[in-house]
Amino acid sequence: MVKRKILQEGREYSFRSYFELPYETDEILAEFDYSLVKSELSLPHTSRELGEIDSLKQRIRATLPFISLSSETARRESLVSPVLLDIVRYCQCQLRFEYTLNVNSWLKGNLDYLVQSNQELLVIEAKNDDMTRGFTQLAVELIAMSHVEEHNLLYGAVTMGNVWQFGKLDRSQQTIFQDVNLFRVPDDLDDLIKVMVGILDGDEIAR
Repeated sequence: MVKRKILQEGREYSFRSYFELPYETDEILAEFDYSLVKSELSLPHTSRELGEIDSLKQRIRATLPFISLSSETARRESLVSPVLLDIVRYCQCQLRFEYTLNVNSWLKGNLDYLVQSNQELLVIEAKNDDMTRGFTQLAVELIAMSHVEEHNLLYGAVTMGNVWQFGKLDRSQQTIFQDVNLFRVPDDLDDLIKVMVGILDGDEIAR
């Protein structure tokens, strides 16, 4: 198949631009010499006992009936931030909001959330809708991070708050792996948090 040229020389693209481009994820990633593989990922999964997950799940279940999730801000504040704040507490790691990253004219913008431990990092992209294009944006953000971090494997997730999907960048294979499984909140909150803690702890235990 002939590679289609999508990005224009001399033009600047923010991370948000890739969400708005009307092209398939694999076509956009090919511009950065990365391929896309969709599969069931064997994600890290902590074996630690995390005692307050049930409490968070109960709070989310109790408040969801009274919250309008019609905007990205509502989803971030009511569903995404509470989960990430618990992750920070479990891992004692750094949480950065709207983290600015400027690699070059095609790889620049703000990451919604960057969670960073001593071992690993996790890029989180929050969206109000369209998980497919949201994953495209996440994938490009992971490629940008690969220019400033030495890790061979980088993890990220795109979320609408009540649904999460993970991705993994493998630098040695020049490949972005997209997990075909979705985590739903609050039902899958236990697994979701244990995967994120597993990633940030550098665990090798897969679910």
